[in-house]
Amino acid sequence: MSAIGATRGENVTADGVIALLENGRILTTPVLRAAVARLAPPMDTVASYHFGWIDQTGRPADGDGGKAVRPALALLTAEAAGAPAETGIPGAVAVELVHNFSLLHDDLIDGDEQRRHRDTVWKVHGPAQAILVGDALFALANEVLLEQGTPEAGRATRRLTAATRKLIDGQAQDITFEHLERVSVQECLDMEGNKTGSLLACAASIGAVLGGASEADADALEEYGYHLGLAFQAVDDLLGIWGDPASTGKQTWSDLRQRKKSLPVVAALAAGGPASERLGELLAADAKNPENDAFNEEEFAMRAALIEEAGGREWTSQEARRQYATAVAALDKMDMPEEINRKLVGLADFVVVREK
Repeated sequence: MSAIGATRGENVTADGVIALLENGRILTTPVLRAAVARLAPPMDTVASYHFGWIDQTGRPADGDGGKAVRPALALLTAEAAGAPAETGIPGAVAVELVHNFSLLHDDLIDGDEQRRHRDTVWKVHGPAQAILVGDALFALANEVLLEQGTPEAGRATRRLTAATRKLIDGQAQDITFEHLERVSVQECLDMEGNKTGSLLACAASIGAVLGGASEADADALEEYGYHLGLAFQAVDDLLGIWGDPASTGKQTWSDLRQRKKSLPVVAALAAGGPASERLGELLAADAKNPENDAFNEEEFAMRAALIEEAGGREWTSQEARRQYATAVAALDKMDMPEEINRKLVGLADFVVVREK
């Protein structure tokens, strides 16, 4: 573990965090599979391919299904509210369904052909199936929660639907930004707060809500999750430019290829200086000729170098740590077992120092 979380998460080792994530996956996956099995053919098969459970031919596969941070948060925060971890399973499943709804649509919108080292759903099964399966997963998420039939399930569903609306707002902002010459750092943070922070905020509070937590306690956990989401996205933005394709499963310079106004880019543009000015000139030319895709690897490497020279890479790295600190501080607003507090801090540390 890094020194970032050493003062609060010192008793949670790296192996301990991995165990938390794996436990979340083990408890959540059977219920998630059962939920997906409700979908009508061929959507059930398409969704199973997306989750990595089968390959393109329908044979069983051993996909990793992502890092399972959101399920782990839902289960841990149920315990923070004094309930068994299993109480948070419907919330964990619902959040995973919404998250994957967004991935299916994002891959199509962004034209991404690879996710988790495999062809994306739209590439294999077509755009129509990617849209329909994404829509179905969102509907299924609400069904999984509401069928619990408790007041807590109703409260949890309200938080999930609000988070989903914000997530969609963030995606719309992200698309708009691609066609703008300039975006401020604050506008970028607002977009990323919607696109990523909102769902992690929901994951961090939904288990507690299902466990009977007060609104004040749920709000404290939501604040933790929101800022954790911003830290998570800041790291993702770094990986989107400088990440190793062998780890990220995406192309080199993937965010630059998509003209994304991610944090390193907007921070570099705001910094001033020769590298910043040159980067601004290049992006202004892009805005005037958005259809131009005749870039080679040298062009992307040059742009990445300009962003780094202008300070965008370092600023984003520091922002991840600032958001981490704000997330951890929010945990002090809720009285919870110290062991659970340490685990939540350890998860936050993992998010900031992850390599993929």
